[in-house]
Amino acid sequence: MLLLVAYATTDGQTRKIARFAADRLAGQGHGVELLNVEDAEGLDLSRFDGAILAGSLHAGGYQKALIRFVSSQRAALSEMPTLFLAVSLSAAGNDPDDWAGLNRCLAEFQSETGWTPGRTEHVAGAFRFSEYDFFRAWAMRRIADQKGEKVEPGKDKEYTDWSALALALDGWVKGLAPRVRGA
Repeated sequence: MLLLVAYATTDGQTRKIARFAADRLAGQGHGVELLNVEDAEGLDLSRFDGAILAGSLHAGGYQKALIRFVSSQRAALSEMPTLFLAVSLSAAGNDPDDWAGLNRCLAEFQSETGWTPGRTEHVAGAFRFSEYDFFRAWAMRRIADQKGEKVEPGKDKEYTDWSALALALDGWVKGLAPRVRGA
């Protein structure tokens, strides 16, 4: 099967997650195209048997490039099996208010784009202090403090559960069948 893994990233963790997904699926013998949605203009989705999209939450919303891509491709995406990897730091915890917020943000994304993924997996992200400017690093340390997380200044801290992500990918791809295309 030929699968698309398309992503939008702000600090690089979502790109790392997308690459993991692409490598995992390619390792199982699938053809995989890994693509930043910033480079997706003119992409013909009809050649793919399924698509994984990945984007991360920042300040209550997903990347504008991801929203543009999904909005422009919603008809094609709706005709194929899809998996949305929704990346956020909140997915690392068990706070009911955080999870309610994640679900609200996902509902807003779906409303804004007109697309409902076939399946959504919330994936914990990372503090990427090596990518932050001074002000963003300060804000992220403050968020960590409010959640009781200890972070070392200047050191990245990853929360992504790679084993759980592998299981989610395996479960999703297991249910796929090659698409029958019209003549």
